[in-house]
Amino acid sequence: MIEELRFLEEQGVSPVLIRQVEEFRNTYEVPAEAADRVVKPSMPFYGREILEMAIAGILQGENLLLTGPKATGKNILAENLAYIFHRPTYNVSFHVNTNSGDLIGTDTFAENEVRLRKGTIYRCAEYGGFGVLDEINMAKNDAVSVLHATLDYRRSIDVPGYDKIDLHPAARFIGTMNYGYAGTKELNEALVSRFLVIDMPAQTEETLQFIFGKMFPQAKEAAVEQFIGVFLDLQLKALNSEISTKALDLRGLLAAMKIVDTGLSPWQAVKMGVVNKTFDIFEKEIVEDVVRTRIPSEWTREDVYA
Repeated sequence: MIEELRFLEEQGVSPVLIRQVEEFRNTYEVPAEAADRVVKPSMPFYGREILEMAIAGILQGENLLLTGPKATGKNILAENLAYIFHRPTYNVSFHVNTNSGDLIGTDTFAENEVRLRKGTIYRCAEYGGFGVLDEINMAKNDAVSVLHATLDYRRSIDVPGYDKIDLHPAARFIGTMNYGYAGTKELNEALVSRFLVIDMPAQTEETLQFIFGKMFPQAKEAAVEQFIGVFLDLQLKALNSEISTKALDLRGLLAAMKIVDTGLSPWQAVKMGVVNKTFDIFEKEIVEDVVRTRIPSEWTREDVYA
């Protein structure tokens, strides 16, 4: 078995799906021009059912839309899927000023002639990459409308003033969206119909233990339990609307674990990675209280790492 797929086997993902992924990888080689875009994720994604749904959809040529609240692993899943299928990754971070030229390309002047400077979506289509459409519900309608033919059965891009190009057979698109962020809006039905939608579940103790175990195998079990407890406690308070989701930052908590290894005290590390993510003084006090119950201020590196 290909080494990159072994973690799927460890999670009990269907052997039939794993075999089809191997066939996909063997069928579609990565062009040399895009080889540097095949990137190993910063952390593995844990969740057998979600992985099976996503892999099955991609194998059948479908695009995915990952929805759900903050810290549910949407971008991590997208990164893992691209790595699992051994495809170059092209990221588009949507915002209110994103336009069709950013996605497909714009005219530029080079060597005494007008040429197309290819956009992210164009290159993704050309090289058979996985396009990650981050925060797709922040984009204006006229920006995402150019993707309609790209995302449906036509699988093509009609570039105004240039030729129409067909998508590489390995090209897929994975959209992500959070609910309730400033600047977000409801997605157009025509756009949503072009995706299979996966609603990402909240993190559990089991998923967090998998992530921490993979990333910090040298950490002490008792300390890992407390770090996981910090996240779960904050997640519960956010679900109960006691705090906002600003401090609910899994990336920040994992970063805190990393810098503890350099010798910084665990309390200072978590303060940087989690507590200081909220700027409301009253909310920060609540978050600090949660962290102090789990991470004593007198802890040192030796309390976390063996």
